[in-house]
Amino acid sequence: MSALRIANLSVALDGRPIIRGATFTVRGGELVGLIGANSVGKSTLVRAVAGLIPTAGGEVCWGDRPVVAMSLPERARTLAYMPQGQMFHWNVSVRHIVALGRLPHLGPLSRMTDRDRNAIERAMDRAEVTDLADRSAMEISGGERSRVLLARALAIEAPALLADEPTAALDPYHQLHTMELLRSLAAEGQAVLAVLHDLSLAARFCDRIVMLHEGRVLADGPPSEALTAPHVETAYRITVFRSSEGPEAIVLPWERLT
Repeated sequence: MSALRIANLSVALDGRPIIRGATFTVRGGELVGLIGANSVGKSTLVRAVAGLIPTAGGEVCWGDRPVVAMSLPERARTLAYMPQGQMFHWNVSVRHIVALGRLPHLGPLSRMTDRDRNAIERAMDRAEVTDLADRSAMEISGGERSRVLLARALAIEAPALLADEPTAALDPYHQLHTMELLRSLAAEGQAVLAVLHDLSLAARFCDRIVMLHEGRVLADGPPSEALTAPHVETAYRITVFRSSEGPEAIVLPWERLT
């Protein structure tokens, strides 16, 4: 399977270094959680990987092909991107928003085919937003909006998915559903990189964890290796409660370090 390869990636915003030489790989068939404290550069890194902001050094490749060498439609067909917290400012239906995910597959004057329509319906079904399809995108809640954004990304049917805080604003049921969905996408062969804040969800569902600290990769490995007490203390300034009961670990924030 192909892989998303990030090599020595650096990003600066307004002349201030944000990401400093990040290197890691997201293989097809993997769900990788990108974690770290607020303002550490997680969203910036994902946007740079997607080619949405310029880099200050390093390289992002899909397989052996640099992402910057791809045309914009090819890049959009390869790397599906789900932003965080995006507002909808058009009084259009949820189905219309999800349908925007098919634009990279359409020519300037082409119309949607049955394949496009099936991809849209399938994406809405998997993200559990079919019941919202005819609602105005301006009238749905923040959690519903997050699920619609995920459905739009799924509609692209790209081999790689970049999801920025896909569980933000979701209730516990939909948090679990979203993580189960990301896990199933990886099982189907997609390379999935998800920015996460919930350490327990990351420990339970992710194949690997990439932990950022001060713009650098502090840890990269299975949850049992990445979410160690020293790593968590360095990255978050907290201690955690760990339980290994059941098939997956539970990692809960426990105490702030002074």
